Amino acid sequence: MRAPVRQIPWEVERAAARARWLRRLDALATWLVVWGIAALVWERATPTASAIAALVAVTLAALVRPLRIRWRPLSALASLSASRGLRPGDHAWLVLSERVEPVIVTARRGLRLVVASPDQGVEGLEVRRTRVLVVPSSPPA
Repeated sequence: MRAPVRQIPWEVERAAARARWLRRLDALATWLVVWGIAALVWERATPTASAIAALVAVTLAALVRPLRIRWRPLSALASLSASRGLRPGDHAWLVLSERVEPVIVTARRGLRLVVASPDQGVEGLEVRRTRVLVVPSSPPA
């Protein structure tokens, strides 16, 4: 007999939706920073020309996967604050772009967490708290 499907709490669903919005805000913040740099470097350009040049530069940079994965200024801060109170032994939810799964925190080393899924067995998955969202299963009191 299969185990019943565990319902995802609404707090976790809300956090996953906010994570998607934060990624969009990361892109907007990047565009604004690049636009400011382009305006400073390219002094004689019109604001529209420097905005378009910044948009093209950010779009081309977004095509480079390693750069896109590592550059997350706003979502990294949100992820760090959400997982701030997690300690080894705590139950949490790992929010990835394609799925949300329950995990147990087995170790914490600076910006990294080692989490184990009940389906995973003995080995854990080491994740960087600035790149994925790890939400505690019960909100802090």
